[in-house]
Amino acid sequence: MPTYEQLGFGQGAALSGDRAKTIFGHVMGLVAVAMAFAAGGAYIARDISGGGSFIFIIGAFACIFGLNAATARGHEQLAVGLLFGMALLLGMFISPVLVYYVHTDPGVVYQAAGATALFVGLLGSIGYSTRRDLSGLQRIAFYAFIPIFIFGLIALFVAIPGSNIIYCVLMLAVFGAFTMFDFQRLARNPQYSSAVPIAASIFLDIFNVFLLLLSLFGGGGGRRR
Repeated sequence: MPTYEQLGFGQGAALSGDRAKTIFGHVMGLVAVAMAFAAGGAYIARDISGGGSFIFIIGAFACIFGLNAATARGHEQLAVGLLFGMALLLGMFISPVLVYYVHTDPGVVYQAAGATALFVGLLGSIGYSTRRDLSGLQRIAFYAFIPIFIFGLIALFVAIPGSNIIYCVLMLAVFGAFTMFDFQRLARNPQYSSAVPIAASIFLDIFNVFLLLLSLFGGGGGRRR
């Protein structure tokens, strides 16, 4: 799943310092609720076969496009609804993977969730507090994403020793950079006209990190499904 920035969205008028402080709690509240919707989506779709999951990912992308349009037109409540709809659909999309791990090794799911909280908490704190400009790091991560993603696709069809570990570690480095950059933008110079797009960006960072850690701890079994 790409980041919000990779889809070219989320750019708007810069917010003042006071507004940035006020919006932090709003953003993280939206992220928390979105995570709850994702968990609910995974539960709702627990009995749905993986073959129809592509419908959910298409719907999630439609919500992202709609979220951007709603934000640009000042329809804040609609944008919030689309954020939660995106989270719900993404939860439904990954439900077959979660069901696979729950049935084979449920401890992996808890390990991935805990490691995600630590990973995002640590790197988010660094990004939020550092004075160093992380825009250069974000650009490097942005351009690194595509070749790593292509490598991951090739590894699905070609047996490459250690490919899952290589892919997950490299992608974690990429999303670690995105996480730090998103939190720095939130703290220092947010380029968003509302809380919803930055909440979507941080949610997608967390979502991708969780899937990568799940695949890493689980040996890539769910990723091959």
